[in-house]
Amino acid sequence: MTAPDSRKAALWAWKEKREKRDFLALADGTIMRGRSVGAPRDALGEVVFNTGMSGYQEILSDPSYAGQFVTMTYPEIGNTGMNMDDMESRRLFANGFIVHDLNESSNWRSLVSLRDSLVKAGVPAIDGIDTRALASKLRDEGTMKGYLSVEGKVDEQAAVRLANEWEGLDGQDYAARVTCEKEYQWDTDGRLTMSWGIAETLPPADLKIVAYDFGIKWNILRGLRRSGMAVTVVPAKTPASAVLAMGPDGVFLSNGPADPAAVTYAIEATRELVGKVPVMGICLGHQILGWALGGRTYRLKFGHHGINHPVRNLATGEVEITSQNHNFSVDPASLDAARVEVTHINLNDNTIEGVRHRAEPAFSVQYHPEAGPGPHDPFYLFKSFRDLIAGA
Repeated sequence: MTAPDSRKAALWAWKEKREKRDFLALADGTIMRGRSVGAPRDALGEVVFNTGMSGYQEILSDPSYAGQFVTMTYPEIGNTGMNMDDMESRRLFANGFIVHDLNESSNWRSLVSLRDSLVKAGVPAIDGIDTRALASKLRDEGTMKGYLSVEGKVDEQAAVRLANEWEGLDGQDYAARVTCEKEYQWDTDGRLTMSWGIAETLPPADLKIVAYDFGIKWNILRGLRRSGMAVTVVPAKTPASAVLAMGPDGVFLSNGPADPAAVTYAIEATRELVGKVPVMGICLGHQILGWALGGRTYRLKFGHHGINHPVRNLATGEVEITSQNHNFSVDPASLDAARVEVTHINLNDNTIEGVRHRAEPAFSVQYHPEAGPGPHDPFYLFKSFRDLIAGA
């Protein structure tokens, strides 16, 4: 056995000897014990699982995970540490983090360990959990509310009760909780669009876009800028009249957390914008556009959280591998087929993955064209947005 292998074996033995004093309590009474590896505070959250093998930093800093405990099904997490380039927003937004084994970092890009980042951000985390068993339970029984106990102040029975009493995410407007406080211009000098600090030759920003921040990721903004768009980001509750007064060439509806039905102000604003300016939406923005066009949404059993979801483009027949993070979906029965065309479907469960207005310049997809983490198959959608604007 080499010296590095010996150190790893010693670390594993030490972890196994540590008593599993901390626990995750699910609303159905299930208790799963582990060890605290994050901030020393208890928390409530909706327990979901993510099937990605990598990208935990992008996942934790994705505002769409606000209100959720993210369970990583890949067993070894933390190996690459944390750095500034892979942040997707201004801070970590997940309510909690659940992993099988949290490792120390060993990577040339790492500036700080995952453990230290979680502590600094106030995000509780637990390892020693059988995360694949937890994922199987959530897949079979559905997403559940949970209580993460790491302070030692709450017993199992009380934790289950608190999980059940928590309001959860249904009917909750989390976009207002994660959005920016004021309008800002994205990356006017090109520095924030660099990859790992390497300068890029960016195309001229010849289109003016207003992007609603319902929980927007920086890689989305990078994708828009790399596609020749100058972006003004506005808070979630910005009225349509204020957006139209800016004279944009197009409006972008971003991703975001929780229940789209609760974001009534955004639905109303989108309804006013459609037909007056080209519109593109993704993730929560896709669901908001669905509502604005007369549709409805419903909760999925366990949501789509991962970087390998297959989606078929119905116009071309091509299959895209996509990055997704959502718990709700547009109900196909609620859409007026004479007005709205379904453009993409999920090949795992046949849920709607994309729509477009038949008469007005507006379209949306349920997944993330920018990835971060994930594949780049759908990046063409930014060009589709440019083409939509040109056609309008």
